[in-house]
Amino acid sequence: MSHNPVYLALDVPRLDAAEALARKVKDHVGGIKLGLEFFCAHGHHGVRELQKIGLPIFLDLKLHDIPNTVAAAMQAINTLNPAVVTIHAAGGRAMMEDAKAAAGENTKVVAVTVLTSLDDDDLTAIGIKADPMEQALRLAELSQAAGLDGIVCSGHEVGAIHKQWKDGYFVVPGLRLPDSKLADQKRIVSPREARDNGASLLVVGRPIRGAEDPLAAARAIEETL
Repeated sequence: MSHNPVYLALDVPRLDAAEALARKVKDHVGGIKLGLEFFCAHGHHGVRELQKIGLPIFLDLKLHDIPNTVAAAMQAINTLNPAVVTIHAAGGRAMMEDAKAAAGENTKVVAVTVLTSLDDDDLTAIGIKADPMEQALRLAELSQAAGLDGIVCSGHEVGAIHKQWKDGYFVVPGLRLPDSKLADQKRIVSPREARDNGASLLVVGRPIRGAEDPLAAARAIEETL
């Protein structure tokens, strides 16, 4: 793992564009996060091409299915030797245990608790009575019991979860600088605030990808840390 906690989210459909951006900012980020949009478009080949840049790869695939299927999917990506892979904590303890058992020795498996695009009303609409903090704490406890390395949560919850899971690995997405647009994110904080509250890995996408000068944006975020 790099000492720089910032991972650039390359959630873009074009491989050439993703590679060009990653090479431009590679000295100012600690790794690359590849999500479903990229992986569905380019699969293993795309991941291998970006690995040539020399940064750790975080596969944000949010696996969520029956335990056997998730374990098989994890085994299928082991050849890529990702630094981090995401699954959904809502899949339950057995699924999480099987995912961790199937993962590569050098891969951290972290569980998504509550998506940063959801708020209280969204949780209520899908039948969850707890607020985002309560739900994230509950799922973090379940993830720890299942033997995972850590969880994914918003910067609003990471401080409380860090207090109950001292050695956990905490991934915080949905980060924005004070002058950034929120887009579809609802529970956001700054990279510095998330880091101070215990975040291990900071996922930053649109504030760098969408900037007029991505290199300057990456440098600016790095300087705040």
